[in-house]
Amino acid sequence: MSIRKMISLHPDVVKSGHVNQALGDAVHHAMYCAKMCLSCADACAAEGMDMSQCIRVCSDCADICETTTRLGLRRTGSNDHLLVEMLELCARACEECAAECETHDHEHCRLCATMCRECAADCRRAAESITPAS
Repeated sequence: MSIRKMISLHPDVVKSGHVNQALGDAVHHAMYCAKMCLSCADACAAEGMDMSQCIRVCSDCADICETTTRLGLRRTGSNDHLLVEMLELCARACEECAAECETHDHEHCRLCATMCRECAADCRRAAESITPAS
């Protein structure tokens, strides 16, 4: 199963004959990034040290990624200005989360940082691929 496939099957996408691959990639990565951040936050909570900032940043990033995924999945109608803003916000949140995770020497933080950097790059590409209607 693929979220990209689901997007491509939406009737409005089928009618237009255009699948925004960059947006599909961003939605795919943001969906997984949200789960990675939640898992990292949970692992941080179990560490034997103060990881409160990492937990906060990972939790915020997970929420922003989830919201970005939801907006990016919607193909009925359009709200391109908001979608572009969410993609840009998601990229910033992912960069912040990656930077925080990179300050810790835990494998779960390393994996989370890698996913966040990939998600940020895809969100930026997707934002650039959308031309909001004036």
